[in-house]
Amino acid sequence: MRTWKIEEVFQELDTIAEKLESGDTSLEDSFRLYKKGMELLKYCSDRLDTVEKKMLQITEDGTEVPFE
Repeated sequence: MRTWKIEEVFQELDTIAEKLESGDTSLEDSFRLYKKGMELLKYCSDRLDTVEKKMLQITEDGTEVPFE
């Protein structure tokens, strides 16, 4: 999968949701869109986990400690 910006993932998920909600999509296309949406959600979740791990918390004395 290509590298997406989080904003792009949300935009793509919104487009997928609109297509699925329209009712104009065949069953086969609906399954394909659902699968793509689930892959994008996992990608987004993984990226957010990575960012969270990189975040640092700064204490009152200016010391940086890992975010928990």
